Amino acid sequence: MMRKTWIYLLLLLFYLLHNDLWFWHDARLVWGMPVGLFYHVLYCLAAAGLMALLVRYAWPAYLEHERDGEGG
Repeated sequence: MMRKTWIYLLLLLFYLLHNDLWFWHDARLVWGMPVGLFYHVLYCLAAAGLMALLVRYAWPAYLEHERDGEGG
């Protein structure tokens, strides 16, 4: 149960970090791309990892029972 709480807090943090207002007027390049685009590349990779954690630790068990024909 505590693991789910941490994952949901991470989900809230990702929601808050999605709009990167701090890079809007920054013209620096990182690996040949604007820093804002590079931020979103890293954000997408981290979001994919968070989604894997959500599926692994926060997926409702009753959905698996319905898929196997055991649920109601």
